[in-house]
Amino acid sequence: MAVIMIRALITAAAVALPAFATAQTLEIQPVTEGVWAIVGEKEQRSAANLANNATFGLVVTGAGAVLIDPGGSWKGAEALHAVVRTLTDQPVTHVINTGGQDHRWLGNGYWQAQGATLIASDAAVEDQKARASMQMTGLSQLIGDALAGTDPVHADVTFGEAHSLEIGGLSFEIVHPGPAHTPGDSFVWVPARETVFTGDIVYVERILGVGEQSSITHWPAAFLAVEATGAAHVVPGHGHATTMDHARADTYDYLMNLRTRIGALIDAGGDIMDAPEVDQSAFAHLEQFDALAGRNAQTAFEQMEWE
Repeated sequence: MAVIMIRALITAAAVALPAFATAQTLEIQPVTEGVWAIVGEKEQRSAANLANNATFGLVVTGAGAVLIDPGGSWKGAEALHAVVRTLTDQPVTHVINTGGQDHRWLGNGYWQAQGATLIASDAAVEDQKARASMQMTGLSQLIGDALAGTDPVHADVTFGEAHSLEIGGLSFEIVHPGPAHTPGDSFVWVPARETVFTGDIVYVERILGVGEQSSITHWPAAFLAVEATGAAHVVPGHGHATTMDHARADTYDYLMNLRTRIGALIDAGGDIMDAPEVDQSAFAHLEQFDALAGRNAQTAFEQMEWE
């Protein structure tokens, strides 16, 4: 997929945003007609990135713009809006939360104040409510004063397994295929643009994170549901917009290798302390491998021990 990647420094927003917000860098990546990936850092949340350490999506139609994921804080949503304004004069009419991680929903309050309709799966909202206090506490430590103005705000429209949205002649199919990185992960399929926005079902370029809230059992099936769209353009939850083959290599293949290695360890009578030693070397090129591979293995062991 040939795309032009533009490094966008959010300096144009200096008048509207606090000084620390203007230091943030978001990368604008054109994907196809009226579609962009807005690529945040792949590092930890920080005051500089305002908890926007993820990839977001924008689809512009003649009747308004649809934003995939709102940003990780009120100020993060403001910074994201500054980028959107460089791409379109259309208002953001709908914001889709693709899951329960902070950057998938804690910017909701900002967008609701702008008049946007918020959409999320029932499972995502349940997860958001369960982890809101923990996430707010964690962000207060990671981004400090940049958390000001952020309050937990949930979707106006929720759904079980699927929801359809039509705006400006474009159809958006929002699907919750089951738990993956979080219990309520969804993807957004825009057939007319051959583009799928995956949220945290897909990571590329950096190693994915298997946390306590994740499902090493069901995540591979969620990926296969994304793959079944046949999308030509994949906008992942982390990393740059890419091809389905790349998405499979960095996400599905990683998950299946981890499941296979941990399954063999369990069958051989190994214990959780042995888990970080399973062979994940084929994925050592992914960013944050050294920080997360061992933890992923131990979490996978804990979950698979009870399968």
